[in-house]
Amino acid sequence: MVIRIVTDSTCDLPESIIDDLGIVVIPLYINIGDQGFLDGIDISRQEFYSKLADYPSHPTTGTPGTDVFTQAFDALVAQGAEEIISIHISEKLSATINVARMAAEEYQKVKVTVRDSGQLSIGTGFQVEMAARMANDGKSSTEILSALDSLRSRTFVTAGLDTLEFLRRSGRMNRFMTGIGSLIQLKPILTMKDGLPGSDRVRTSIRAEKRLVALLEKNLPIERFALLHTNAHRKAEEFKKKIERHLPEGEIFSMDITPVIGAHLGPGVVGYAVVTKI
Repeated sequence: MVIRIVTDSTCDLPESIIDDLGIVVIPLYINIGDQGFLDGIDISRQEFYSKLADYPSHPTTGTPGTDVFTQAFDALVAQGAEEIISIHISEKLSATINVARMAAEEYQKVKVTVRDSGQLSIGTGFQVEMAARMANDGKSSTEILSALDSLRSRTFVTAGLDTLEFLRRSGRMNRFMTGIGSLIQLKPILTMKDGLPGSDRVRTSIRAEKRLVALLEKNLPIERFALLHTNAHRKAEEFKKKIERHLPEGEIFSMDITPVIGAHLGPGVVGYAVVTKI
């Protein structure tokens, strides 16, 4: 059984892994004024974040229609796919998975199973990568889906925001609370675990960093780890040095978060994705 994997551009996997494993990525939309861009194709992450604070109107994001998913499914079937698993950003954060479900329900050529990663960014990416590797190794869909359930339950993503301003601009926080937060230097920490978004707020950047370390220590021992940031590579690497004793051996991704998510977070964000060992 030839199984192929589909995901969306919020997965934040390195391009080399996407290419090597034959993963199909559906790009989401970034709208800046009257211009529309395909995430990861029409605008670079560095360009987006360097201009984010100065855009005359705050960027918005969007999901493609069912036809885009159907075209992707058709292309995979033409390449010999006999089954498709489509893994996407949490439905708590985006309508993407609902569009994928509608496309899958209407599709007749092969079975398409849609999975809610319960995550965002590389938290989704870890699941996508594992599913693609298992599919390439000839594992069945039952085996892949079972492994995805386990991985989802063990994955935790968190990020410390530099400012509340971009949550306000994106409509995720009302103006009054943003003003109070800025006045007393509140630093929001966003979390995601098994489909449940959460938040914490501390005062000052130093306390925010200590909180990120404490959250990491709650997820020891670690099977996989990735740094996440929004155009803040140096800041992320400095944070990594402070937690290196907890990190697993092997490759550590350091990923600039997709603008589709970063539009709500703003530049200067540092966080991580972690998978706890069984």
